[in-house]
Amino acid sequence: MKTALLIIDVQRGLFDDEPRPYEADAVVERINTLAGRTRAHGVPVVFIQHERASGNLAHGTESWQLERHLRTVPGDHFIRKTTPDSFLRTPLQALLEQHQINHVVICGYASEFCVDTTTRRAAALGYAVTLASDAHTTHDKAHASAAAIREHENATLPDIVSFGPTILAKPGSEIAFVA
Repeated sequence: MKTALLIIDVQRGLFDDEPRPYEADAVVERINTLAGRTRAHGVPVVFIQHERASGNLAHGTESWQLERHLRTVPGDHFIRKTTPDSFLRTPLQALLEQHQINHVVICGYASEFCVDTTTRRAAALGYAVTLASDAHTTHDKAHASAAAIREHENATLPDIVSFGPTILAKPGSEIAFVA
């Protein structure tokens, strides 16, 4: 399988302010490790950034920028989005087709929104998906802690078989990359 790494919404406006997302620094470091291993195998790395028309996450603002400790290199790809679905009204699918990708590894923010929606959409479009189970995060909510939400997503998404392609959830250290 030809693979790409999708890093979703790891942006200053979501990671800088207190309270920060669950395990924010550890998640960013795990993403950096994944991206480094990905690049070493010649696999595309795609940073996806959410944006709003104004205010927090408005395109080009400080809050829209990638989280300060997230490492990028020339040759990485960058995609802007306006919904939780990283494929909707974006060039993501065309980019994956251009690189003949049939498997995506997904990590980032927010576990129950953009990570979940993009995972489901990728599978619906025919991509095999591996969710980096320790490299996605969110904030605590009134109904559940961020840790519980991540655990729920890691348990629930792989149970979806009706799309056809497999959805797996694995720690980043167990994910193998093939160009």
